[in-house]
Amino acid sequence: MAQVEPARPRGRFAAAVPPLPLLVLGALCWGVMMAFSASLAIYCRNGLQTDSALDLVVLYFLGGLLAWPCSISVARFSAYSKPTETRFAAFVLWLSLGTMAMTAFLFAMDYRIFYSRWHAPFGSLVWMFQFAFTGASAVYQFAVLGSRLFMPLGLPFLLVTSLYLARRTR
Repeated sequence: MAQVEPARPRGRFAAAVPPLPLLVLGALCWGVMMAFSASLAIYCRNGLQTDSALDLVVLYFLGGLLAWPCSISVARFSAYSKPTETRFAAFVLWLSLGTMAMTAFLFAMDYRIFYSRWHAPFGSLVWMFQFAFTGASAVYQFAVLGSRLFMPLGLPFLLVTSLYLARRTR
């Protein structure tokens, strides 16, 4: 009797699409890990005695949650049929860049909403400059101040998660 081999993804693009449980549960877990890292950093700095602590924790949760699907897909695509070390490096690179970029984007949009009451009418040339420079200054402010909230636990979470994904993915 002939054995039937399980269906394998054909090609790099098909392999880049993660299974649905990894996509959904991974996004939730990654978001929780980023929120926990931000919570611990805020607690260590000032004992959660800030008016916007909950807003920041939600922002970091959403940044991790929304960054996961794209980051995982790009990492799986770039490390397709490579050794475990290369897959590990791809997951570290794309998870860190994706999470930081998505969280910075969400921070910039929140920043934009706050300052929009003083901006010119939507669609005008002045509005476009204000939108661009408000977003750029928010991303800069996040890079200087906000990226530190990833540091107490973000790096170990990143390394352990990347190692798990590198060993699990082929």
